[in-house]
Amino acid sequence: MADGIPELGPRKAAVLRAVVEEYVRSGEAVGSETIAERSGLGVSSATIRNEMAALEELGFLQHPHTSSGRIPTDAGYRHFVDALPVGGRLREQQRRAIAGYFAEAMLDLEEVLKGSVQLISRMTQYAGLAVPPSSSDEPIMRLELIDMGPTIMVLAVGQHGRVDKRIIDRPNEVDAKVLLAAEQRLAPLRGTTYSVAQVRLLQMAAEGPREEHELILNVAETLRSTGREGQTHMVVGGVANLADEAQLWRRETVRRLFEALEREHEMLEVLQDVATDDDHDVSVTIGAEHPATGEWEASLVTAPFKVGDATIGTIGLVGPTRMDYITAMASVRAVAKRLSELATELEQ
Repeated sequence: MADGIPELGPRKAAVLRAVVEEYVRSGEAVGSETIAERSGLGVSSATIRNEMAALEELGFLQHPHTSSGRIPTDAGYRHFVDALPVGGRLREQQRRAIAGYFAEAMLDLEEVLKGSVQLISRMTQYAGLAVPPSSSDEPIMRLELIDMGPTIMVLAVGQHGRVDKRIIDRPNEVDAKVLLAAEQRLAPLRGTTYSVAQVRLLQMAAEGPREEHELILNVAETLRSTGREGQTHMVVGGVANLADEAQLWRRETVRRLFEALEREHEMLEVLQDVATDDDHDVSVTIGAEHPATGEWEASLVTAPFKVGDATIGTIGLVGPTRMDYITAMASVRAVAKRLSELATELEQ
């Protein structure tokens, strides 16, 4: 026994794996004859029927009232996931899709994340999720004022690849000389975090030359808006795929999941609760293992992306408990690895 979950012998484990794979493939309750025909276990359907009955007694399978077959429980999916080999596998088409996307990706991590959740959604047919790095604690690598004639562009680039641009009307008192002087005063802010830079900019506006006052305040407002957005921010893609899977869920659970996706703070709390520990590159939360996913009858597959040993964000997906866990885990793992490589490259 491990954490209250019974140990399974090799044959029971093989039967359980076969039931999970067949149910994920077909969406129909699985009978012993089907497993005997398709699994290659080399035993009779009567033997498999006995093993499936035992697995039901142990809590790994359940018996829908309308069918003679059986389907996995949350515990059955958990045993299946925990028994998967480390690393998983992706089909060649999926590997090429990931490699192609990141080969063409722009060096703006926020934009890359938007594409990444769509990429994961296309590969798995579930909804992709991502939590970008928080900008308030991110060091600023570039902070520039770009002369555009009647307007001025404020450009801020964070260490983790965040790019923020804001176009402002040129204050009447700001000529080329004033603009150059203001930009030179911004130079010491490079390397400070967004939150620290905001405080210093307000001090600069109060203490500096009058003709720079409005311009410096506009720079502070640009960073303030960026920091405010970054505190509770989540990127979602492919939500329509959940509607396509609606027949697998009760309508009420689908409605609640959609509402949670619309309320960022609720989904962010769930993602924080299920975040992977340092010993695992991918975290899988199945159904009732978390109150929210239990309510939705859903599973979450997530992975951190990092710079060195420091986690800076999360990428993942949400879908029904009847999920293709092998593809889901391999896809999330591969995309998280690419994001870590890109974030590390941006920091150098």
